[in-house]
Amino acid sequence: MIKRLAAFACLAALAACAPQQAENPVQIYALDCGRIAFADTAPFADNGAFNGVARDFVDPCYLIRHPDGDLLWDLGLPDAVAEMPEGLRIEALNATATVPVTLVSQLAAFGLTPADIDFIAISHSHGDHTGNAGLFAATATWIVNADERAHMFRDEARGAQEFSTYAALENAETRLIESGARHDVFGDGSVIIVPAPGHTPGHAMLFVRSGNAGDLLLSGDMFHMAESREWRTVPAFNHDREQTLQSMDIVDAITADENVRLIRQHVPEDFEALPHAP
Repeated sequence: MIKRLAAFACLAALAACAPQQAENPVQIYALDCGRIAFADTAPFADNGAFNGVARDFVDPCYLIRHPDGDLLWDLGLPDAVAEMPEGLRIEALNATATVPVTLVSQLAAFGLTPADIDFIAISHSHGDHTGNAGLFAATATWIVNADERAHMFRDEARGAQEFSTYAALENAETRLIESGARHDVFGDGSVIIVPAPGHTPGHAMLFVRSGNAGDLLLSGDMFHMAESREWRTVPAFNHDREQTLQSMDIVDAITADENVRLIRQHVPEDFEALPHAP
């Protein structure tokens, strides 16, 4: 219990714990890695709050440029969907996914190829966050929570349709994060992976202290809809409801610092407010 309280206290002061920099060289860019149109977002609240509500989601990736390497956070929908004129139909969710512009072409705008990315990390292993994993598995170091990796490669997962999007990661060079621990990616407090389980066993968020967008908390799939945080809605398909609510408390603690801006990753207005590819 004492260790848990100490960890929570550090998370609450996460931005304060990070070193101040007069000229912060860390840069973040939001990349458009797909769009998902839902005819009914009912599954995103187990209390019926979104029954019958149609909504369009953005599906972003984030390029974090640090003097010690480039990190790609979340890997979007597969670039191959860009070649589907009608998009990819997701019958289980009554939704259609499209990719207006490929991730590869957006990286090219920075003069990068997939082989130039040093590190990849995902908030969790659902297919709209792992779609392009195969582009990076052979060359980048994959940073992942131990619980999430175990969840991804369990026997049941191997038979799922989305397994093919990330199967190549099984043999990738991997930096494993101890379950429940936060991870300072570059060792200077500027980019920190924060555990936030509940949506999946090893779901995580990313704190970024950037020079071009300020202090941000990329919340993964903690909040799918613009209203989700205020209403504290829990998707019906989440792995653990109580863990989800506890992770929402962690979000509140970190963003109690008014200088930390919460980014709800699937919400279009949050995506549009960030820097984009040149």
